[in-house]
Amino acid sequence: MNEQDLRKIIEEQLALSRRLKARIQALEAGQRAPLAIVGMGFRFPGGLDRPQAYWDFLTGEGDALSDIPDNRPGLKAAYDPRADQPGASYVKRAGFLADVEHFDAKFFGISAREAEALDPQQRLLLETSWEAMERAGIAIRRNERLNAGVFVGIMASEYPERRLGQEDRLSIDPYFGTGGGHCFAAGRISYAMGFSGPALSVDTACSSSLVALHLAARSLRSQECRYALVGGTNLIFSPELMISLCQSKALAPDGRSKTFTGEANGYGRGEGIGTLVLMRLDDAEREGRPVLAVLRGSAVNHDGASSGLTVPSGPAQKEVIAAALRDAGCDPADIAYVEAHGTGTSLGDPIEIQALDATLGSAAEGRPTALRIGNVKSRIGHLEAAAGIAGIVKVVLSLQNGIIPPALSPRDAGLSPMIDWKATAIDVPRKAVQWPDAYARRLAGVSSFGLSGTNAHAIFEAWEGPAADGKVRGEREELVLVSARDASALKALALSYAVQFEVADHALTADLAHTSRVGRTPLPVRLAVTGRGGVAIAAALEQAARGPVPMDPARPVKPVLQAGDEEKCAALLAHLDAEFPALSSLETARRPQERLEALLKALGLRAQEKSEAGQPCLSVQDRQLPLLGKSARETCTLFLKALGVLFTHGVDLRLEALRGEGASITPDLPVYSFQRQRFWIEEPLQRQGRTGALAEMVQLQTDDEDKAGRRDLVSFVERELAELLRTDEALDQNQTFLDVGGDSFIAMLLKKTVEQRYEIDLPMDALATDVPLKTLYDGIADYILKHTGEGVAAE
Repeated sequence: MNEQDLRKIIEEQLALSRRLKARIQALEAGQRAPLAIVGMGFRFPGGLDRPQAYWDFLTGEGDALSDIPDNRPGLKAAYDPRADQPGASYVKRAGFLADVEHFDAKFFGISAREAEALDPQQRLLLETSWEAMERAGIAIRRNERLNAGVFVGIMASEYPERRLGQEDRLSIDPYFGTGGGHCFAAGRISYAMGFSGPALSVDTACSSSLVALHLAARSLRSQECRYALVGGTNLIFSPELMISLCQSKALAPDGRSKTFTGEANGYGRGEGIGTLVLMRLDDAEREGRPVLAVLRGSAVNHDGASSGLTVPSGPAQKEVIAAALRDAGCDPADIAYVEAHGTGTSLGDPIEIQALDATLGSAAEGRPTALRIGNVKSRIGHLEAAAGIAGIVKVVLSLQNGIIPPALSPRDAGLSPMIDWKATAIDVPRKAVQWPDAYARRLAGVSSFGLSGTNAHAIFEAWEGPAADGKVRGEREELVLVSARDASALKALALSYAVQFEVADHALTADLAHTSRVGRTPLPVRLAVTGRGGVAIAAALEQAARGPVPMDPARPVKPVLQAGDEEKCAALLAHLDAEFPALSSLETARRPQERLEALLKALGLRAQEKSEAGQPCLSVQDRQLPLLGKSARETCTLFLKALGVLFTHGVDLRLEALRGEGASITPDLPVYSFQRQRFWIEEPLQRQGRTGALAEMVQLQTDDEDKAGRRDLVSFVERELAELLRTDEALDQNQTFLDVGGDSFIAMLLKKTVEQRYEIDLPMDALATDVPLKTLYDGIADYILKHTGEGVAAE
């Protein structure tokens, strides 16, 4: 081998080595890639369901605890103020949610029967997940199978227990399992919203939702999913767990966690539901999502062979914090604040303080100030499986506002004498303080330690977005889209939009309008308005909301395009390019008419071309929509109004290219106005007789069967379906079985009812779910007549 050949081999090996090294570095970076929180939705005690309301509460005073609500008679009956009574609970206060009985079942396509059986945790997770996605500006189109994973922390499902222990088990139907099983907490979200990523329910007790966050982070970094919903949920229905916790003296008699104080004597329980939306930071920035905070790293471990299964382990806590720091690539001295787990016990608090000081406090060389710690449990209660979500949302808001909320109020007792506070570099603030300027980065940690021994810690950083360019944004004509499942929700949503637009400046007006066009799911009942400036848009929304609103869902139409002659079409395109620069890059066809048609197609509009003569316009249902004005400004108005009309006629538009200069998706656009109804299994349940459809079925089976005509058979099937769906409203026979909330369980029950009533075998083919109900009723009636001769009367 000559020298030249040897040199070539060496160069090739060096190049390969560099490529491999770069690949390894890329893989390692991917495993530690920063993640963005882009959306939040939650229900916390005290009616806290909006980020601003939660922040105002955190920086204020008082707590959100209350007495046991009247709709929890089992908890009330178990209460005994004497602490040593076996079989009783000495707690009567906790952080309860005000309304867990109501739910917008129709919005999620769920029948009244299923909604009643559905654990309110699943109902509220659906709502908070939808709201979190809306605040992230991610439109949910169910059939598109969005690549999103769902990770939910949940440790109890007590609501379905109300149907246990009855001699008469007729109330136990297929929804008993799906309504309360832990796996369905995550699976139902993915099903309802059409997500294709992993769907996991996680139970590690009090650390469940933070462990769910950790699993979601791993899934995002390994690119199993593009978006990840992280949820946590906890509701208190059953007296048994409350009694058990009281018997072990885990709970504070007054129902309040007094974390880190000398009065710490147990934790106070709380209810809460929350969902976060995460994605990789580079993807979020590329898509223009509202980055609320950045997840830098997380870690999970277990206490192992500690002094007891439920006893916290200091060494394990130190290890999990150190592991999270390594995952985040952060120096311990950079962490200015930690939202502590805060057990509120004389045993747990000293252990946690020692672990924090040994990792982030005194042991952190170069720390510029004392580590500040806090714990929201003293304000809203310990939300158990949802505690991590409550802590994360608090930290996100703190990072955004640059303020550390008070951990204790001035009225709280002094700090625990069992902790040598002077020997630590830890501070427990009693008033809100500015984030210290001494830190180059704004970083904070969140801890959750499960009763099961599973510990989790996560580290977050404030997001530094791109610097403003300093330009003053002028007003421009904007198109605002509003849609809902029904007219009532549409009016409520339009009015809430109006309130926000009324006080918006030019920049926020553009953001709100852009978000309404691209960040909301197009639903059947719709309205659209145009206006120049927030005040004008608000007035248009109010007028539209107070006027007649379509009662019937919009039916998609295919409009007709009249492109106009070449000169007029070119003028139209020039005006559009001037007002909407992003449109000019969509299509580069040579002929103006071809380019206009291609441009509309890029906006989601597939129009039939009529002619190239006359003025450019669109026609829909005999209504002409002119497109070309005398100026670019007038053309802009006409074009936006035409798109608005098409939207209200059911056209699914893709309007990203209408984004104004500097406009971005904002979480400030109000979320959906759910139209809730009461769905509730009363407690305690009385013994149930054979009522409703089953009772009627038994009675009909024992009655003499009379001959009946086809109309009676149709009425019977209609009545039975309404009973199975638990609806008092007349079913629209033009809708399909699926449209009215039917599913495979309802179909199975209807099939069984018909078969037992008429002693036939009804094939599943007769239960077509994608045809109008009238066709379904007729088909079943025809089958009964064919196989029973004349049929049997239903009355």
